[in-house]
Amino acid sequence: MTVQSHDRILRLNTVLDRTGLSRATLYRKVADGTFPRQIRIASRCMGWRESAINDWLRNPMFYSVEDG
Repeated sequence: MTVQSHDRILRLNTVLDRTGLSRATLYRKVADGTFPRQIRIASRCMGWRESAINDWLRNPMFYSVEDG
């Protein structure tokens, strides 16, 4: 039996609450590649994968976005 975990999409306010970052700092880290990138949910709606945020929270000092 295989158990599949569903990766939730988190919106900006939830990500800010979980990380304790300000909006400006979060977007600066995204631009620097030291925070997960957003994904498009709809034409004017973005969010972050919960698994990516959890990875960042485990080790924020050494996190870097993998190109690929």
